[in-house]
Amino acid sequence: MNPNIGNLYKIANQPIRTIIGLMSGTSFDGLDVALCEFTGTGTNTSVKVKNFITKEYSAEFKEEIKSIFAKKEVDLKKTTVLNAFIGCYYAELIQECLTEWEISNKEVDLIASHGQTIFHAPKHLHPHDGYGNATLQIGDADHLAVKSGIITLSDFRQKHIAAGGEGAPLAVYGDYLIFSDAVENRIMLNVGGIANFTYLPAGKADQFFSTDVGPGNTLMDQYVQANYPGLYYDKDSELALQGKVNQVLLHALLDHSFFVAPFPKTTGPELFNLAYLDNAMHKSGQVNLSSNDILATLACFSANAIINAIETTIATTGSFEIYVSGGGMYNPLLISYIEKHFSKKIKSTTYLGINPDAKEAVLFALLANEAVAGNAESLKSTVGIPRVFMGKISFPQ
Repeated sequence: MNPNIGNLYKIANQPIRTIIGLMSGTSFDGLDVALCEFTGTGTNTSVKVKNFITKEYSAEFKEEIKSIFAKKEVDLKKTTVLNAFIGCYYAELIQECLTEWEISNKEVDLIASHGQTIFHAPKHLHPHDGYGNATLQIGDADHLAVKSGIITLSDFRQKHIAAGGEGAPLAVYGDYLIFSDAVENRIMLNVGGIANFTYLPAGKADQFFSTDVGPGNTLMDQYVQANYPGLYYDKDSELALQGKVNQVLLHALLDHSFFVAPFPKTTGPELFNLAYLDNAMHKSGQVNLSSNDILATLACFSANAIINAIETTIATTGSFEIYVSGGGMYNPLLISYIEKHFSKKIKSTTYLGINPDAKEAVLFALLANEAVAGNAESLKSTVGIPRVFMGKISFPQ
C-alpha cells in the first residue's frame, strides 16, 4: 500500500484529528489560519479552535490578486504563476503560525485550503453560452502539501458543482453540523464580500436552508479602494456615516433580476462591481452624489438585500435569532439597519463558541474532517445542497 494512503487511513480512524483550516476571501485582507481539533463526524462533530490568526497580506500581493480577480479577461501567464506561488506562500504562512504557536508540523494531521477565488460563474451570469455553473480558486495544493509536509485537501467547490450545486455557499455544511439547536431557530449570517445565510429551524434538520443574498462588503470595499488611495475598506463606517442614503439610487441598485430569482442562488463580485454601481447611478440620474452619500447608500443596499432575503424565505416561520460572522459584522451602519428592521440585537458566533473571524476557516477544516472520516449520513439532502464529500487530496510525497 502507498504509505500516504496508510497514513490517511490512520488519520481517519483517530479519535482526535488536528486540522488547519485556511480561508482567503474576496476582500483580500489576509489568510485566516485556524488550528482545529475535531472529534466525531456528522451531527456528532465536536470542534475546538486551538489557535487562530489572520496573516495579513502585503499591499503588493493584494494588488497582484486584484489584477486577475473577477475579470473576464486577465493575464494568463500571471494567473498560472500565481497559482503555484500562492500554494507555496500559504505553506510559508502556515510555518510562521506553527512556529509562533510552538507546534510541529508532525502534530498536524491535515490542511484544508479554500484557495483564492478569482472567478465565480454560476449559470445565471452566463445563461446563453451553453456552459454550466463554474468557479475557479487558485493556490495549488500540491505545492502546499509538499512545502508543509502535511496532507492537504483543497478545491472544495468543484464537487459541489459536479453534484448539481453552484459551488456556494458552502458554509451551510458546517452551520448545520455545528450550530443546529433543538430549541432555537437560528440564522447564521455571514457578511463577507458577498452576504449569505443559513437558516437552521429548531429541531428540524430536514428543513435547513442556505443561500447567497447579494453584496456584503464587496461594493463598499471596491468603491473605497477606487476613491480613497491607501484605504481598503470603510473602517467602522466612518465615511458612510457622514453621508445620507439616496433613495433613488437605492431603488436602482435593487432593480436587478438577481433579486427576484428563486432561492437558493449564488452570486459574486463578477456581478456586484463598480460597473454595476455606475450603471445604477446613470439609470437613476444620480451621477453627482458625494462619496459619503454613495457609501451610505451602498451600506443600505447590502442591508436591504439581506433583509429582503430573510423576509422572503423565513421571516414568517416564527421567532429567530441572528448570529453574524464575516468582515461586515464590523460595519456598524450596515448592522444597525438590519437590527432596526427586525427589532433585535444581532449576536456574533462568539455566543455559540466560535470566533466569528475564524468561522469560515473552521468550516473548511470541518469539510476536510468529513471528507476523510465522515459517512454517507453526515448530511441530509435538501434543495440546492448536494450530499457529497468535498475536497481533493494532495499528498506531501
